[in-house]
Amino acid sequence: MDPRLQRRVQRYGWDRAADFYEASWAEQLRPAQECLLERAHARPGERVLDVACGTGLVTFALARAVGPAGHVVGTDISEGMIDQATAAAERTDVPVEFHRMDAEQLDFPEAHFDLAVSALGLMYVPHPERAVAEMHRVLGPAGRMVAAVWGARRACGWAEIFPIVERRIASEACPLFFSLGTGDTLADLFIATGLHDVEQVRLTTELAYASDDDAIGAAFRGGPVALAYSRFDDTVREDAHREYLDSIAPYRQDNGYAVPGEFVIVAGRR
Repeated sequence: MDPRLQRRVQRYGWDRAADFYEASWAEQLRPAQECLLERAHARPGERVLDVACGTGLVTFALARAVGPAGHVVGTDISEGMIDQATAAAERTDVPVEFHRMDAEQLDFPEAHFDLAVSALGLMYVPHPERAVAEMHRVLGPAGRMVAAVWGARRACGWAEIFPIVERRIASEACPLFFSLGTGDTLADLFIATGLHDVEQVRLTTELAYASDDDAIGAAFRGGPVALAYSRFDDTVREDAHREYLDSIAPYRQDNGYAVPGEFVIVAGRR
C-alpha cells in the first residue's frame, strides 16, 4: 500500500472516529493502558512523549504522574483526535500539550524526552520501524520506551471487522494490523532499533459490550474502519452489522458480549 495513502486513510479515518472513540473504547482498552503505564513508571519532573495519543487517555495519566515539574506532549496524525484532547486539556489543570504530528517524523530535537510511549497506535503507521526509531531518537541517555499493540489475530474475537468491511469497500485501513502483536515482532523491533533490557508482556482480556448497538458502534464508528463505514449506504450498513454480530455471536452474554482480546506491551531503555 502507498504509505501516503495509508497516512491519509488514518488521518481522516480517525477524524471520523474521534467523537465516538472514548465512549466505544475507553473501558475496553483500560487493561492495556494500565499495563503500559505500570511499565512506563513515569516519575515526577520527567519529560514524556505520547505518540499516537488519540484523545489523550494515556497522556493525561502520564501528566498526573510527572506532576507540575514535568512536561508531557501528546502527538497524533488525526486533527480530530488532537482537537478532542486539547479541549479536554482546557477543562483541567493538568499540564499537557497536544500537536498533530506524523509518528514517523517527530518534530522534536534529539535526546529531548526521558520517556516515550505509544498506546495502541503503532499498528496504523505505514512503517512502524521508522516510528520506533524516531521515538528512540528523541530519548535522552537511559531514556525508556514502552509501546502497546493489539495481539495476535486469532486471539482477538472482533477481528472479522476488517474482512467484513473489505468485502464491501476497499478500506486500506490497516493492512498489517496484527503483525506487530504476532510472536515477538514488536520486541524484536525494539531490539533492532538499539533498545536494551527489552521485556514483553502478553495480556489476555475481554471487551465488554452491553448491547448489539454498543458492539456495532465500537467496531464501525469508533475504530479504524470509520472512514470506510461512512461511505456505506443504509442497506450495506445493515448487512455489515448483521455479519459482524454473527461473527461475535459465540461471545454473547445475556444481552451483551464479552469478546476476547489480546494486547502485547513491550518496554525497553536506551
